[in-house]
Parts: sequence; C-alpha cells; structure tokens
Amino acid sequence: MDPYSIILRPQLSEKTMNQIYDNNRISFVVRRSANKKQIKEAFQELYDVTVSKVNTHITPRGEKIAAIDLVDEDAAEDIAVRMGVF
Repeated sequence: MDPYSIILRPQLSEKTMNQIYDNNRISFVVRRSANKKQIKEAFQELYDVTVSKVNTHITPRGEKIAAIDLVDEDAAEDIAVRMGVF
C-alpha cells in the first residue's frame, strides 16, 4: 500500500507539540483501516527514521490518530521542521 495513502496529515495541538520535545513522539492522522504495522512501515519509508512504537486511538470525530515514538537517534523535532510545522 502507498505510504501517502496511510499517513494523511500531522495532528497538531498544544499537547502533541509538547510531546515532540518531551517524549520524541509525533502524531499523525492516519487511514482508519491501517493497522500499527502498516503505519510503522509507511512512516519509516516516508521519513527514513526508525520507529520504536506506535499507539493508535480513534477520536470522537471518527479520525484515527497514531502517536509514533522514535528511537533516541532520530529526533521528532527534525521531522517536524522538515514538514514545516515550526
């Protein structure tokens, strides 16, 4: 499956911005039918980083959010800068 069809857009809020700095975690809205393994593989392919863990939840609006933890060598802040979040 195409990684661009799995990872839809970044989830930006005050809480997720703090997690970028504090926990090396970045959050994205993902395709609702995607599982954690597909999300992990798509993110690693798109951003050329190593993912340590993926947590997902579905919001009351029906969107699936993936919180992606990166290994210590890769910085979530660098990815956010490349995407133009800052």
